[in-house]
Amino acid sequence: MTTPDIETLLSPVSLDRVRLRNRVFVPGHTTNFGHDNRPTERHTAYHRERARGGVGLIITEGIRVHPTSSGRHISLGSFDDSSIPQYAAVAEAVQTHGTRLFAQLLHTGRQAGGDATRTAAWSPGTAPWAAGMHIPHAMGRGDISIVVRAFGAAARRMQRAGYDGVEIHLGHGHLIEQFLSPFTNTRTDAYGGSPDGRLRFAREVLTEVLAQAPGLPMGIRISVDEFLPGGLTPSDMVEIVGLLRQEFPLLYVHASHAAYHGSYSLGTQMADMSFEHAQFRHHAALFKKEFPDLPVLAVCRLDSVPEAAALVTAGEADLVGLARPHIADPYLVRRAHEGRPHDVRSCIACNQGCVGRLEANLPISCVVNPEVGSEAEWAAVRSGLTAAADPVTIRRVLVVGGGPAGMEAALAAERAGFEVTLVEAGRALGGRISDAATVPGRERLGLMVADLVRELGRSAVTVRLGEPVAAADLLPGGRLDGFDDVVVATGARPGKRELPDGPPVFDILEAIAALRAPVAPLLGTVLVRDDQGGWAAASVAESLARGGAQVHMLSPTASFASKITTYSKLALTSRLGELGVRSHPMRDVAAARGDSVVLRDTLCGHTEELTGVTAVLDVGLPVADDGLYRALDTRDDAPRVHVVGDANAPRTALEAVYEGRLAGTFLTDAVTAAGLLAQAH
Repeated sequence: MTTPDIETLLSPVSLDRVRLRNRVFVPGHTTNFGHDNRPTERHTAYHRERARGGVGLIITEGIRVHPTSSGRHISLGSFDDSSIPQYAAVAEAVQTHGTRLFAQLLHTGRQAGGDATRTAAWSPGTAPWAAGMHIPHAMGRGDISIVVRAFGAAARRMQRAGYDGVEIHLGHGHLIEQFLSPFTNTRTDAYGGSPDGRLRFAREVLTEVLAQAPGLPMGIRISVDEFLPGGLTPSDMVEIVGLLRQEFPLLYVHASHAAYHGSYSLGTQMADMSFEHAQFRHHAALFKKEFPDLPVLAVCRLDSVPEAAALVTAGEADLVGLARPHIADPYLVRRAHEGRPHDVRSCIACNQGCVGRLEANLPISCVVNPEVGSEAEWAAVRSGLTAAADPVTIRRVLVVGGGPAGMEAALAAERAGFEVTLVEAGRALGGRISDAATVPGRERLGLMVADLVRELGRSAVTVRLGEPVAAADLLPGGRLDGFDDVVVATGARPGKRELPDGPPVFDILEAIAALRAPVAPLLGTVLVRDDQGGWAAASVAESLARGGAQVHMLSPTASFASKITTYSKLALTSRLGELGVRSHPMRDVAAARGDSVVLRDTLCGHTEELTGVTAVLDVGLPVADDGLYRALDTRDDAPRVHVVGDANAPRTALEAVYEGRLAGTFLTDAVTAAGLLAQAH
């Protein structure tokens, strides 16, 4: 049964003449599924799946209105009428399932970049968005007129494509906000110099949209707070929205925050698990209080349907956006309707498969949902498995290892119709992710384990704990003889380089254990050797610093925390800076004696001494625990063996879960399985 809060959230609501079946929406989020700046079948399948899942409204990712905003060919744009059919295909796929679809229109301004297109970014001025980034072109009157007309033309195309409305993006430090904000707009002409001048560009855009797409419902997305010195504040935005509302028929205000700036501000935009749930809910609440008769949309780190329902019940928002939760599980609204709001794959707010891949110019994926971006292919695979089901040919599959890769492999194999047994040497499932989830700020990792364990409990998979497996067990006459396939998901061991004459050395697992039961050396001056550049070193270093340690972070590369997305790193470095953590990039350990460690510059070989070191945390390169795979791979009388996750090659949970899904479904190696998946549709 559903609670009264959830019943309210799932009840129909009208935004003027736009009727929605519930108050949950998918906010615009970049996918990198585009081709030639147009939607693809991948977009259509992606949004169709979320419409099938029951959401009331989908707002597309930002559709660039002019080529100077495209930046990359994989982003979306609408530069001429030839793009209308592709957008219409997405609209039809979504609306067929009862979901309304709005198009978000924007120009990204100075952060558009131009490496792919070899074009200059446009902005009110010439300041880049971050140190080392491209200097933008300061727009002239003619440029401004071009972009204003482009907004109107794009809205007209969306109307012709059958969209239910448009959302004009006035936030996130994109071009319109760059004109609105005194932080970025230092012009002295009619488009700057005063609040009214800075508002002129936004007024012209909204006027043109209404002129070229008459009758098309129009909402706006804003950043309530830029989190920048001298930038836009909540009171500024209340005044701006109040003025715009007097002049334009705004359907709603979508209350977000942050600016695209190389500082803490950008680190809040897609707040990761280090932030609290709904940490920015007060932004929507402010606008609901100031404009009680204007529909307000809330967004950011709203992690589940029950949590979303709480905002609506509290009167803080009319609609609640669940972007990353819908990436993780497209069917979370449907399950809430069925009285199962917690029976979902939870978003863990890791920013790894979604935001991290965006930054690498790759299509988005998801740690907990490996089907993201391949919805049509996986649907075809499942259909084929159902059609081919034959009890006579059912294979017996043994999965060795109960971490994310092993659990995902077992579930996938069981869903493929195989008879599956999962054995784990330890006393609990979860593997290294369970260890990582005990680090303060990383607790949401535990949701991934809990979800997989819950699904295993409801499946036909036989789970046996406390049972190590040796190669001899699987050979003819062994105690586990008779399995057709073995999936080895035994993980990896942490790397550790001892310093015999120097301070005591702890590996990452020993340091995590010490967070629960502190040991004296890790309370003093701690040198963290980070050869991985990921969250393992960064999260533990932060926890040690919060516990009072003086932390020095050592990296052999030029980049600090190189594998953490910028969107998370900017918030991380802000916290570490406040804690006094010191960074030593392009340094390695040359020698150690007593409490002194000699650091070597990896560029020139120059050395420097760090004294008073009480402990070294070595986050070295992990080593695949692949002994079982190696032993079986050499035997002709062994079952077919497949290796996944860190036992295949130490990487992250993103690859582990993906390989587990592939191996369990296809019972072959990851490369072959990926090829079979691509051919399925």
